[in-house]
Amino acid sequence: MHRLSAKRLFFRTKKHRSPDGLPTDICLFTILSVPRETKTKSLPHKQLAVLLIKRKSDTYGEQWALPGGFSKESETLDECAYRELKEETNIDRDVHIEQLKTYYKPGRDPRGWIPSVAYVSLVHEDLLKHAQAADDASDAQLFPIEEAFALNLAFDHREILTDALQRVREKMLQTNIAKAFLPEWFTLSELLQVIETVVPSFKVTDRGNFERRLLATTRRQGILVAAVDDLGQPVYSTEYSNSPAKLYRFSDFIPTAMIY
Repeated sequence: MHRLSAKRLFFRTKKHRSPDGLPTDICLFTILSVPRETKTKSLPHKQLAVLLIKRKSDTYGEQWALPGGFSKESETLDECAYRELKEETNIDRDVHIEQLKTYYKPGRDPRGWIPSVAYVSLVHEDLLKHAQAADDASDAQLFPIEEAFALNLAFDHREILTDALQRVREKMLQTNIAKAFLPEWFTLSELLQVIETVVPSFKVTDRGNFERRLLATTRRQGILVAAVDDLGQPVYSTEYSNSPAKLYRFSDFIPTAMIY
């Protein structure tokens, strides 16, 4: 294998300017539960929310922004995103996180030539009870999506948030990412509520057909698995309803969206 000399490598790196830094920004979504004040059992009200931090640096100081920070030379971008997630939320366990896209346009960051690699993270609300601000933030709060878009977000974070929300809504209808917002075992009513919370335009007119599609195994493996006891009998829950409802969990099957 042909190797370039050290002199040649030095010449080439000095010839081309590198970006001033490569940060990651994280759109962390969760679903907040607000109990309903009713005489009968009912599902709590649900709100899709995003985590924002209030900056305390000279750049966009006191403005709300997505959590994130500069990557280190010793880590990958994914490792940087997980590290920032830990610093901003105190979460150090496995959660759903994926790269969204890279953002750059002249002037996006007044500090210099700084692109940003955005990530999307889905976190169950129970894991966010101890969310905390990092060194470069004076506050960290969860905002309902509508309230977040009403804020004057720093940098191009409104654009990033818009794209991240679109990605999550698409995948909510194409994959099993709803499980990030659900307990391991759940009722169909809980699953349907999560889908409708993330994708308000999604409406189920035939509940029976909705259930049959989820459990169908004629042409593919079922997406859901029903809970059964030691005797093989179905397990029911009455937590949110006076009428017993079957419990399910997601199977290992991951559906693939196809146009053919």
